[in-house]
Amino acid sequence: MHKNYRITAGRLVQVQDDPAHISVFVSPDEEEKKYLVTELKIDEHTLSSALDPDELSRLEFEPEHMAVIFKRPKSYLGGPHFELGIGSTGAFLFKKQLVIVLSEDVPILDHLMNTRVTSIANIFLRMIYRAIFHYLEHLKVINKISDELQDKINSSMENKYLINLFELQKSMVYYLSSINGNTALIEKMKHNVAKTDFTQEDVEFLDDIYVENNQCYKQAEMLSNILSSLMDARASIVSNNLNILMKMLNLITIGIMVPTLVVSAFSMNVKIPIQDHPYAFWIIIGLAATSVAGLVVYLRIKKW
Repeated sequence: MHKNYRITAGRLVQVQDDPAHISVFVSPDEEEKKYLVTELKIDEHTLSSALDPDELSRLEFEPEHMAVIFKRPKSYLGGPHFELGIGSTGAFLFKKQLVIVLSEDVPILDHLMNTRVTSIANIFLRMIYRAIFHYLEHLKVINKISDELQDKINSSMENKYLINLFELQKSMVYYLSSINGNTALIEKMKHNVAKTDFTQEDVEFLDDIYVENNQCYKQAEMLSNILSSLMDARASIVSNNLNILMKMLNLITIGIMVPTLVVSAFSMNVKIPIQDHPYAFWIIIGLAATSVAGLVVYLRIKKW
């Protein structure tokens, strides 16, 4: 799928024909790949990397353009699992054109449709900034989900909540790796500003992006450490809940066995001392009740 955009009167507008200032290719077919490689001179390996979700962030300078691959979080659509994915975005910045390559259709430019834009480079930098903001939004969601799972784990012995917590922790490992990769990418861009057509305003914006990305990484690292430290604690809580339940079941079993033993002793098919007593039944019931009361007193003394 191919979309074209133009900058008109400081606004980003989607158009149907060429030439366009921004071209977005979503899962390009063979014909579109041939156009990107042959006409725009985009390296075929770099193009394939832009479609690979496991590709690392990187920056390369070609004779006619700057090739950038950066990581962004995939949109979370809900469901029984909480594993969050990471996607790759390829951006190829020419002097008069920006080409974006995606493996899936995501609204990567929608947030700019009603915003004033100044240049192609500005749009390129805002895409990276939007990815950082998207990470921060996901971190808030992860923190909220972890609090909900914590409450459920405290009152439940089911493994699914621990599994969900593990999936969040696993996602945080990927988040830290991708955010750190973006940090290296932004640092390299800062060190190679002379090779770009960035204005002074763009360079200052790039500095702001660098600061925001570092803060995002620190927040993700803190949340990852919290989730990691909570895993053992949550497992211990589940184990403790199980121990408490087993203890209660044992106490109930003992509480039933003691009066049963008394009654069974007087139910044997042999001659017993009080079998002719008019109140034999009530005496036996009283002994059974007394044994239960004695057991309760004993357990209270032992604080069981």
